[in-house]
Amino acid sequence: MSYMINRYLFVVFFVSALMDAAGQPVKPELFAPGIISGAVHDAAPAFSPDGKTVYFHRSGPALSAVILVSRLRNGVWSAPDIASFSGSWQDIEPAMAPDGSYLIFSSNRPVVPGGKRLDGVWNGKVWPTGGGNLWRVDRKGEGWGEPYRLPDMINRDASVFSPAITGDGTLYFMRPVGDSGKFHLYRSAYRDGSYEQPVAAPFSSADTVGDVDPAVAPDESFLVFSSRRPPATQNELFIVFRNGAVWGVPRSLGVEVNRSVGNIEARLSPDHRRLYFSSTWVPKTDDPGEAGSKRRAMACSEWETGMLNIWWVPLDKWLEEREKG
Repeated sequence: MSYMINRYLFVVFFVSALMDAAGQPVKPELFAPGIISGAVHDAAPAFSPDGKTVYFHRSGPALSAVILVSRLRNGVWSAPDIASFSGSWQDIEPAMAPDGSYLIFSSNRPVVPGGKRLDGVWNGKVWPTGGGNLWRVDRKGEGWGEPYRLPDMINRDASVFSPAITGDGTLYFMRPVGDSGKFHLYRSAYRDGSYEQPVAAPFSSADTVGDVDPAVAPDESFLVFSSRRPPATQNELFIVFRNGAVWGVPRSLGVEVNRSVGNIEARLSPDHRRLYFSSTWVPKTDDPGEAGSKRRAMACSEWETGMLNIWWVPLDKWLEEREKG
């Protein structure tokens, strides 16, 4: 979701050891600390197919939400720059098509030139200039074309967020439902160059808790999302698998990832074996009197500010469990 939507106010979060396939402990890693994960809110990394370019959104007290781009050069991510199609409006949540030919993002930019920025409405509240519609921008050579708004059947109202794209162009996203105003996940198949009427994802719930921020595998074999469904009291990450055309029951990623704090903005690596997500978690500091702790504090000062940072963790545990049946 978006910082302008206030649901980023909830997160204080985790680090707990996972076990890889060989039984060795694996800890979640901060993504490019001090470069991409910085002193303000950073979220929603969308990678090029080769993994060498990443688009993500950044926001802060003095910075309206904007989509940035960074490139991997000699093993180091470059200082982010504003993406060519962003910078004038509050643009968030970029999602890359698996083949890299286009990108979809959410923006509060006016529906028509000269119009007003979109206001969002959900959870029984109006969020001035905090709305969003989904926009697409196509790759043009080494650059990008002009963004264009997706059809009204997708952008049914002014609170449409969190796109996720499969290999065949099918689109997942979130928008609020009915009287509750809670978010539900939707799926719109893409056939013959057009989107079909969106349908609610059968595993998604919008009654009292809502589901947000889908990240879908290119072959649509699984999807990760956030939800406060019981017993969670904060947004936890869930994974759900698909067999044929039938989705299973969502499963929490468990105490290894979900503690008593929230996790949002799920994204997948190009090979869909890594999960990226955002959190305001700050590692516990050792004895502040120790020299090593002071050096660590200095090294972390560029990102350890309590703002949202991007973390990643391998999905091997859950994917291999599924493969084993």
